[in-house]
Amino acid sequence: MKIGRLRGFLLGSVAALLLLCASPGKAQTFRGTILGTVTDSSGAAVSGAKVTVKNMDTGLTREVTTTDDGSYAVPELPIGNYSVTVEKSGFKTAVVSGIHVEVSSERRADVALQPGALAQTVEVSGEALPLVETTSNTLGGAFESSQVEALPINGRDYTKLLINVPGAAGEPNGAGDSPGSFGYVAVNGNRGRANNFMLDGTDENDGYRNDPAINEGGVFGTPGTVLPLDAIAEVRVLSNFEPEYGRNAGGVINIVTKSGTNDYHGSAYEYFRNDHLNARNFFNTEPTKDAFRNNQYGGTLGGALAKDKTFFFLAYEGQREGGAITSLNVVPTLNSTSPSASALNDFSQAVTARGGDATQCTTTIIACVTNQPAGVINPVILNFFNFCQTKGSCSGGKNIWPGVNIPNAAAGAANSVDAVRFTNNINSMIVKIDHAISTNHQLSGRYFFGDSTQSFPLGLAGGNNLPGTNTVAPIRTQLVSVSLVSTISGEHDFPECCERSPLWLEPLSQRLLSRGRESIWQPQRFAEAEYGRYKPAGFRAAHHTVRSSIVPGFVAILQSA
Repeated sequence: MKIGRLRGFLLGSVAALLLLCASPGKAQTFRGTILGTVTDSSGAAVSGAKVTVKNMDTGLTREVTTTDDGSYAVPELPIGNYSVTVEKSGFKTAVVSGIHVEVSSERRADVALQPGALAQTVEVSGEALPLVETTSNTLGGAFESSQVEALPINGRDYTKLLINVPGAAGEPNGAGDSPGSFGYVAVNGNRGRANNFMLDGTDENDGYRNDPAINEGGVFGTPGTVLPLDAIAEVRVLSNFEPEYGRNAGGVINIVTKSGTNDYHGSAYEYFRNDHLNARNFFNTEPTKDAFRNNQYGGTLGGALAKDKTFFFLAYEGQREGGAITSLNVVPTLNSTSPSASALNDFSQAVTARGGDATQCTTTIIACVTNQPAGVINPVILNFFNFCQTKGSCSGGKNIWPGVNIPNAAAGAANSVDAVRFTNNINSMIVKIDHAISTNHQLSGRYFFGDSTQSFPLGLAGGNNLPGTNTVAPIRTQLVSVSLVSTISGEHDFPECCERSPLWLEPLSQRLLSRGRESIWQPQRFAEAEYGRYKPAGFRAAHHTVRSSIVPGFVAILQSA
């Protein structure tokens, strides 16, 4: 009997594993679902009705049949505008139009059929459908493409929108949760790097910093690449998400890019900012303002390669930014007569303190340090001075530091106003191809390429900004993803059984059996005969339709900086 029970345990484990693998769990989706119930005029469920769901932009069509309780569900629909047509002999054809499917959401479209000829049609606008989400308790918010494009966003960086979602907050300085990040969001009190960023259903997280690979901060938090706003179809922030997402305790930022349609659409744009439109920096007391130029330009194009079959969408955005940052600096004086001058801030007094010749410190700094007796100036520092003198590319040109340009400044006080140049040149491009293999199989591929060269002052995140001390970073980001979404429908009858067994095989949940709710699983015991011999075992269930969504995917993230 012990052997029999061991075999029963092993059989039960294998069966549980098979059930888990075969169950159509709700995947990490970047698409949506339309579901509902079909009834007659008296409110009774109508089974066997044909339900046709059609994408009004691409012509994608999916057909299902209502179950015994009149319910239907069509999962994994690309976001967009849909119509639902319900047909049943003895009833008028019902059409619900204007149903907008959003990312990771479910839209309920209940239909009440009226008696009449099938050729007669009753049309209902999707605007009459309930706006309250009744099928999920997920919290958060979404931004559609019109909002993303219309809202004023600094730098055309979509991450600036995320703090507008309930439960989300950003740091007061807008720089994320630590130096080097840029505009990221803390959801429900979690760290700014505890979020899960997804692009078209695939991973978009930098494995090192857990920030989004696109729009990730480069030099001191300035984005090194930018996802073009005109390429975004929708951004949804899930702050109270379901278990299928997992990975992080913060929010799920689910981004879906636009796809082509049967109609050709395109756009071209340029946004610019310059110093002629800006106010003068408070410390910029020179006659001319600091130079500043920021041009962001690009375009999009989408359409059909084959009507109702293959679609493309591409977008490009470039940014050319350049200017100067003015700051107050404290630099050593040559031979200050200020009462506060000391060996810490004046060359003449420093040389005197080390037994040197202060009379050499009357013309230039290089003459002051090179004409001193041996041992007064550190040889390494002297080589540094000579390098600047020879190359002429240091902060002060031929001097290590800029010269004093604020007259009568006390020693140790700000005595130099300096403008430091910066540049940020970005090129970002995304291409997306969608192909409908059949009504139940959709193939999608996307490639993103981003390249930039950034040069910003070393002290941008704190400290003095000195000319010639910029941090320069070349950045390149590439993302490739291919996904196949398949909807499998079939009729499954499970054999009736069983006899006694000491082992229960509990089903995971009816929720794992699709969203159809056609029947309730009835767990039975595995049969165990004498001496460990087994009879066929299984589950007893009503006639059941299993719909599953299989989303195999490939994603590659290549980054260099």
